[in-house]
Amino acid sequence: MADPNKSTKLVEICRVAPQHADQEFSLPLTFFDILWLKFPPVQCLYFYEILPSSKNTSSFDSILPKLKTSLSLTLNHFPPLAGNIIWPQDSPKPILSYHRGDAVSVAVAESDADFHRLVSSNNINLEAKEYHPLVPPLEVCHEKAAALALQITLFPNHGFSIGTSAHHAALDGKIATLFLKSWAYICKHESDSVPDQLKPFYDRRVPDPTRIDLIYSNHFLNMDLELPNNRSLMPFQFQSPPPNSVRGCFQFTPAKIEAIRQLVKEKKQQHQSVHLSTFCVTTAYAWICLVKTEEIKSKKIRLTFSVDCRSRLDPQISENYFGNCIAPRIAVAESEGILGEDGLVVAVNAISEALEGLNNRILNGAEAWMEIMQPQADQLFFVAGSHVFRIYDTNFGWGRPRKYEVVSIDRTGAIYFSDSKDGDGGIEIGVVLKKQRMEAFASLFAKGFEDL
Repeated sequence: MADPNKSTKLVEICRVAPQHADQEFSLPLTFFDILWLKFPPVQCLYFYEILPSSKNTSSFDSILPKLKTSLSLTLNHFPPLAGNIIWPQDSPKPILSYHRGDAVSVAVAESDADFHRLVSSNNINLEAKEYHPLVPPLEVCHEKAAALALQITLFPNHGFSIGTSAHHAALDGKIATLFLKSWAYICKHESDSVPDQLKPFYDRRVPDPTRIDLIYSNHFLNMDLELPNNRSLMPFQFQSPPPNSVRGCFQFTPAKIEAIRQLVKEKKQQHQSVHLSTFCVTTAYAWICLVKTEEIKSKKIRLTFSVDCRSRLDPQISENYFGNCIAPRIAVAESEGILGEDGLVVAVNAISEALEGLNNRILNGAEAWMEIMQPQADQLFFVAGSHVFRIYDTNFGWGRPRKYEVVSIDRTGAIYFSDSKDGDGGIEIGVVLKKQRMEAFASLFAKGFEDL
């Protein structure tokens, strides 16, 4: 295998600004945003294949200008993404700020890496670091942090990739997807506008009667006793993946999802209520496979995931509310139960309990969410992404993505969920594990369905 850093050559770094955005933005961060202030950027990859025989055949010389022009037009609708997170001395909390002249850093690169190997869904031997040269760094210093950076990489005669690095305090996965789909729509339709369902909503009136935003902000201001009133925006340092870490992508077909659901129904007592949503049953199945793979010794095992609060707040806010609007939830189970004969039911029960009360007390305990996001003594797993985003509908005019990846899970240890590239209602998940454990996970994942 070629060294991924040597196989990718940087061609240029340019800055793309909103084409007509004259309005300056100053968006104070809410407690939903501040929760993620010190997290490293979320890095994602979209691969697009361009077949030589396709009617959509285009040279990179024509693709690149089209992507840049449409990006500039898209930023007219998303100007804060061209801006920076800052924390002025006279502000009690950080701000997402956009000023005329701000722009998104866009790196342009060429790669002679094996495109088909990188986009293969069945490859569990892809080293975690092989995607790193395809995503850009995010400009961050003590005084400010860019909201977004992009990289467009050409694979001559095969296609291209779009790599994104986004500051999680600026936006959540739903809005990151909204931005990419808006960019794709403008590029594909050669338009300067987007339909209403793709327009962001900037009203920041999020209910916060107990001023959780100040509780979170003060947590960061006072976390370093040697530097009181510390407004540094430098992120926490997450460990790099071990050298032998590999990536794996696994599919839940609609038939497999239904098989898991039916098995849980058979094992549950009739009078017991339980969530049997697609998210719940697939997450439970993946959780069990991970616990068995990692040979967990802890008595209790925790799984943290996020739920969208936009429709669950009182009053509700727009579905396209710009920023973060997700709440952490923790499923807790005894390892003995997870590893037992009825492990699937135990896992579904734990996730169901974590989902209780979403529609009437979503913000209960929000003052302690900061603690939830910190490492605990119990074994902790994270879930990132969502299949409801429909990532594979992001078509820039050259077809659906050949593959989607969340690169940054190799640092956070999360397992990501997205819709299936087949567009059949299935789900795909991505994990990063040491090679030997990936082989064990793949075996458990496949065998579990054979036993259903």
